Amino acid sequence: MLKKHSQLFESLLLIADLVIIASSWALSFHVRFHSGLFDAPRGVPDFFAYSLLLIPITIIWAIVFKVFGLYRPKRIGTPLSEVIDIAKACGVSMLIFIAVTFFAKQYEYSRLVFVLFTVINIGALSLGRFAFRKTLRALRRRGFNLRYAVVVGTGEPARRLIENIEDHPEVGIKVEGLVSPEEGQAGRQVCGVRVVGSIGDLRELLGLMRIDMVFIALGWDQHSKVAEAVKYIGDEAVDIKVIPDMVEFMTLRGGVEEFEGIPILNLRNSPLYGWNMVLKRGFDIALSIAALVVFSPLMLAIAALVKATSEGPVLYRQERMGIGGQPFRMLKFRTMRIGAEDDTGAVWARRGDPRRTMLGRVLRAASLDELPQLINVLRGNMSLVGQGERSSYTRVQEGDTQVHAQAQDEGRHHRMGTGERLEGGHGPQKKDRARPVLHRALVARP
Repeated sequence: MLKKHSQLFESLLLIADLVIIASSWALSFHVRFHSGLFDAPRGVPDFFAYSLLLIPITIIWAIVFKVFGLYRPKRIGTPLSEVIDIAKACGVSMLIFIAVTFFAKQYEYSRLVFVLFTVINIGALSLGRFAFRKTLRALRRRGFNLRYAVVVGTGEPARRLIENIEDHPEVGIKVEGLVSPEEGQAGRQVCGVRVVGSIGDLRELLGLMRIDMVFIALGWDQHSKVAEAVKYIGDEAVDIKVIPDMVEFMTLRGGVEEFEGIPILNLRNSPLYGWNMVLKRGFDIALSIAALVVFSPLMLAIAALVKATSEGPVLYRQERMGIGGQPFRMLKFRTMRIGAEDDTGAVWARRGDPRRTMLGRVLRAASLDELPQLINVLRGNMSLVGQGERSSYTRVQEGDTQVHAQAQDEGRHHRMGTGERLEGGHGPQKKDRARPVLHRALVARP
């Protein structure tokens, strides 16, 4: 019965799409020739010649939409993803349509009508689909047009899935039972859903319960059971969806890719490639110049105080290693006396370190000693970024140099690159005073 309803909705959606497509074509002709928005130096053509094109238009669009899967049930998806699919399908359909009309040399059609039709059609179809989905979701909330599912798994992934489905009744999915990866669990309750059997019972359960969807939501340690579940499902006419137990590893820059038919799950992608890198560099240049202009009087005053209160250079230069292993000289205002390492060697600075100058204590407490690093940012050695990872110890990671001062009770925190030298006790500190920073982090570039 449910599949008959699904075919009915698919047919209704196809008819609605064809009506919208035909209306969009007629509206495009009207806007081009009758709205007064565009000139018609050759006069207004007969609409009959254009109406004949509705025959290939409806055929091409219906076939392409079918190929793109726009008539498959999409209970789990976003409106934006459907709009993108519609735009892609309309683009392919228009290319095929242009190729078809190319052979109609006996009549010259307005290219502007084609452009208007593409834009109007995508917008109208998207609005139509949105209204259609809204109507279906309202019906599903009332218990109509439901799809019935079982969930393979009883652990945390299965619990999260059940909770999400219950939080979104508009998707029209009702979980009829859980299938345990272990024997002897029948009758248990998990999130209010009863365990109805084990993986070995799947095929029989699908026949008895008239199930439409199977969610495989097993823990990472039960990964081998996925193949077993798929084997027991066999050739049953159900949708199979696998929920990977990787939520804790996923980030906003994750996603799914395909390489020669092999699905690849990206847990995290680096954002600094292509245009992202160009924009990032532009942001660094603009912000570092602005900051240098704003803080130049303060930096000149600090430089004069450093020179006046202690012997030695104003700036302390420390060799750091950036991404790709490229060394550079990081700049800071000197906060320790000359020869600070003569007696102690290269050691971590500590709270109340006697090697600091009086002015150095103030500069380090306010992170003002790091202001010259804006010059490194302008040169391209370092980059301004947002708040980094919290850590109460020094992190050493190959090819990743980040000096990160963060105001929190645990103290001053840094991430530094391999091969970094700590000179004059100006290196990161394991326990130091919390230092508010102007720049939340400065990351070394190649």
